Amino acid sequence: MERHPGAVDALIAGYREFRERRWPHERERYESLARHGQRPRAMVVACSDSRVDPMTVFCAAPGELFIVRNVANLIPPYQPDIAYHGTSAALEFAVRVLRVPLLVVMGHGQCGGVRALLEGAPPEAADFVAPWMRIADRARDRALRCMPAEARQEACERETVRLSIENAMTFPWVREAVEAGRLTLHGCRFDIFTGTLAVMGPDGGFAPVAPT
Repeated sequence: MERHPGAVDALIAGYREFRERRWPHERERYESLARHGQRPRAMVVACSDSRVDPMTVFCAAPGELFIVRNVANLIPPYQPDIAYHGTSAALEFAVRVLRVPLLVVMGHGQCGGVRALLEGAPPEAADFVAPWMRIADRARDRALRCMPAEARQEACERETVRLSIENAMTFPWVREAVEAGRLTLHGCRFDIFTGTLAVMGPDGGFAPVAPT
């Protein structure tokens, strides 16, 4: 028996609204993308959190952003082996095949993955979330130095962004593209409560984007 009988109906209703309201205006764009392929202007590594959608935050149109989402917006270090590396595969495709000029790591407020990193993953998330978050042990260690303790969640959300950018540079073809000037790396954090985007500067600090 379906646990939430109305969930699929809601998705179908959303699709119908898309077809009726958006598709007529977006049809030429989709047809062009189908004929000529994608040429995204950026890759965004974001969290899987349902409250934080890069397409919405950046008001992006179809075909503009190549997005990979995972728990806590982490880029793992370069580790080519026989294990499964979904985020690394997406990064390779974006940088080496699509040749995106911009890579953005987007953290966010109230991140459950970061909470699990700081406080321990719940028992129900021990199989995959707990080992995945070990990628960010260095971010946790940095955040734990932050005082007061109430500030550590936000501090760690920023640290995961910094760490992911550091890890991105361990990929030889990312470093090569950056050093050749073909690729730039940027970090940001979206505050769900206020709707504010803070951008990471060259010194690693975060500053909110000024409203127009």
